[in-house]
Amino acid sequence: MTSLRMTTAGESHGPAEVCVLSGLPAGLALTPEAIDRELVRRQGGYGRGGRQIIETDRCSLLTGVRHGLTLGTPVTILVENRDHANWGDRMSPYPLPDGAERPAPLTIPRPGHADLTGMSKYGHQDMRNVLERASARETVGRVAGGAVCKRLLEELGVTIKGRVTAIGGVTVEGRPDLSNPASIDWDEVERSPVGCDDPLTSAAMCSAVDEARTAGESLGGVFEVWCWGQCPGLGGYASPEERLDGRLLGALGSIPAIKAAEIGYAFANAALPGSQVHDPFEVEGEAGSSRIVRTGNNAAGVEGGITTGMPLVVRAAMKPIPTMTTPLPSVDLGTMTPVAAHYERSDVSAVPAARVVAEAMVAYVVAGAYLEKFGGDSLADLKAAVSAYELQLEKRGLWRRS
Repeated sequence: MTSLRMTTAGESHGPAEVCVLSGLPAGLALTPEAIDRELVRRQGGYGRGGRQIIETDRCSLLTGVRHGLTLGTPVTILVENRDHANWGDRMSPYPLPDGAERPAPLTIPRPGHADLTGMSKYGHQDMRNVLERASARETVGRVAGGAVCKRLLEELGVTIKGRVTAIGGVTVEGRPDLSNPASIDWDEVERSPVGCDDPLTSAAMCSAVDEARTAGESLGGVFEVWCWGQCPGLGGYASPEERLDGRLLGALGSIPAIKAAEIGYAFANAALPGSQVHDPFEVEGEAGSSRIVRTGNNAAGVEGGITTGMPLVVRAAMKPIPTMTTPLPSVDLGTMTPVAAHYERSDVSAVPAARVVAEAMVAYVVAGAYLEKFGGDSLADLKAAVSAYELQLEKRGLWRRS
């Protein structure tokens, strides 16, 4: 069994964001441009703040790649923080020079952020020590690593895309056919400034963001991530850790500001009787070449913690960003007096960006599940094992790559 592991490091206004991916097979074609495309998508989206004007996220490949191919050793990706030039004295990792004055500590926590809980956990007296890593800037490393996982899955015939379905109170009407990724206009999703496939709803979302900005407010929302082309049998039920649904929900819940996640339309399905939720089986084809098929995909691609071979669809809800231009009431921990919360440059809404981060996390989980099941020190070995398994599924009438 091969274990894929992604580790990230970096502070929001530190020198750089770093991602280390270990467990990748050798021979995967990889260029900085493939990663940069995902970094650009993460920076986009209507409602982003001034930080995105300063940063132009581009990556450098430091280890694990030679002449455009992975070596099978850990891949290290670095993305410099351009804004660090404006924070060098405040964010230097080195001891202060003799006689230098220490920057004034931040002591006014923002409700909804990790400021107060982080200070409690680590014993910090300066909130800056918390917010720099708790910042969503940390997701740069995840998106970089997820881009590599997407490249690996691409070689296996797997596609991952996401769309925004709600910002504030503006929601896309109706549901797509979860059995058919083509029921969503993915080209329109990429054209949309908010990552929504319906132009009218997209325009209404932008208007809602404008209204929130004027009011000094922030907005959350909902997004979906679709994954299709993966074979059945990824994940497991033998132990809680193997269950793919649990791993996906945990991956989504680890993204800053995500407060709920579901497989498919699970919350809505919870109100329905079982006969309207579970997907019946049927036999398709002539005798000797028949196969079992599902008549729907309410399961959204996972049953018993294992992929079904149908499209995998996960959804997540993002809370409104806690930092607002009209701050909430807080307390100065230095004097224990009531004050308005500290304001740190922020977005009005980052739901479109969060959906890009979620795509990266889904790619990481699914790529890891492939490597756990099929192993392979090289990409050729991995692809051969996957092909042999898929051929056996087809012979048994259990699945066929469409």
